Amino acid sequence: MLKPGSVHRVALLFILLTSGFLLSYQHIKSDSEEDMAFVNGGMLSTIDPLTEESMEVKLKPFLLDRDLVTVADFEAFVKATHYVTETEKFGNSGVFDDQTHSWTLVDSADFHYPFGRNKPRAAANHPVTQVSWNDAVAYAQWKGKRLPTQWEWEQAAKSGENSGQQYTWGDDLVVDGVYKANTWQGSFPHFNTGEDGYAYTSPVGVFGRNKLGLSDMGGNVWQWCQDSIEPNGTDAEIDPSTRRVTRGGSFLCDPMVCHGFRIVGRSSSTPESAMMHIGFRCAKDVN
Repeated sequence: MLKPGSVHRVALLFILLTSGFLLSYQHIKSDSEEDMAFVNGGMLSTIDPLTEESMEVKLKPFLLDRDLVTVADFEAFVKATHYVTETEKFGNSGVFDDQTHSWTLVDSADFHYPFGRNKPRAAANHPVTQVSWNDAVAYAQWKGKRLPTQWEWEQAAKSGENSGQQYTWGDDLVVDGVYKANTWQGSFPHFNTGEDGYAYTSPVGVFGRNKLGLSDMGGNVWQWCQDSIEPNGTDAEIDPSTRRVTRGGSFLCDPMVCHGFRIVGRSSSTPESAMMHIGFRCAKDVN
């Protein structure tokens, strides 16, 4: 039986199948800026997600974490604040079952055990998952930071340049026989060859960095952004709740089904939802 508060999560799982795819804490000192990349402002040339027409967004300079928040990073936050994630409150969370090739709600799945207690514990140097947008915001506030906007994220993925390249690293997923990101190889959802070396999440930064020194700006896990977005069409019929934007794609993205690891890739989820393929990184204003 589903626990109270899981209705929105069930709706989200259904959306993923059909579409392919706060609290206040005492702040600690923010990380050294050496752990963050400076991203220049200016005019971002992009695509309007609603109209699919070209648009420009004016941005101020900002700082962005070079790496995704890891399991170890998030655990330090939990130990310092005694924070309880929303997944832990609900008692279950969304997991993609590679046996049934479908999404399901798994009891006891949380950031320690993204696939449930009967599966291996999450590695400390992998990106934290099974954290909701609300959880990510709480962590960012504790660090004296915030989540990036979706346009800031895109500017950083472009290395602050308005180039037309498809991915943060260039135009090809495989370069000289080497995969540039952790994605799905094979035919989603039935067969994953794991040619990139990882069936699930990979250690943060293992696939290299873009020109700004940012890792995992495509693949590995989707990344929460500040922005809210209203659902439309079938999504709105299933669950009319306001969503939060995610960018970057994940290890579940098959280009034939979900090409989310492109720079312009985008998805969304309700803010209380958590999944085993969604994580985050933090941003900070330039003083």
